[in-house]
Amino acid sequence: MKTRTAFPFVVSAFAVAIALSLAACGKPTEPAGAPPPAVSVGTEIDDSVLTTTIKAALLAQDDVKSFDLKVETRKGDVLLSGFVDNQSQVDHAVTTVRGVAGVHSVDNRLALKGLKATLGENADDAIVTTKVKTALLEDVNVKSFDISVVTLKGDVQLSGFVDNQGQIDQAVKVARGVEGVHSIHDELRVKQ
Repeated sequence: MKTRTAFPFVVSAFAVAIALSLAACGKPTEPAGAPPPAVSVGTEIDDSVLTTTIKAALLAQDDVKSFDLKVETRKGDVLLSGFVDNQSQVDHAVTTVRGVAGVHSVDNRLALKGLKATLGENADDAIVTTKVKTALLEDVNVKSFDISVVTLKGDVQLSGFVDNQGQIDQAVKVARGVEGVHSIHDELRVKQ
């Protein structure tokens, strides 16, 4: 008895699925007359890849404490924020980022740490950071997923790209209201 294989059917079904997928690629997904998105999915992916490449380049540097840095990218513009030990690390981090292909500009918002923090201060800072992030998440007027929060001895640094000045003002206001926050370093930027 000869058995029939389903292979030709599977191949045909697969080919039809691919053809339908490709045909759908050219169709607009937004209603006619709708404004184009400010940043395309491709740009978002490019920015994510660029951010990852920058973080890898910083990790490869022995004298840059890359875990204390925040890297955010928008259309090839890079915002560096966080706290480092000395000016040499700031200079080296900026030079490293500028050397990454695809970087158009670097906005250096790195701050110097000053004196070493104690274990208790580090724990307190982690708690303050968590409280600030939670407060930002709870506020519907703030795009909190676009905001990075770093705390050092109660000094909170907010960085990232948001839609407008009102979101910046609200984020600063929310962060100021969190217990344990001594001061705010506003390094937020409006998306261009």
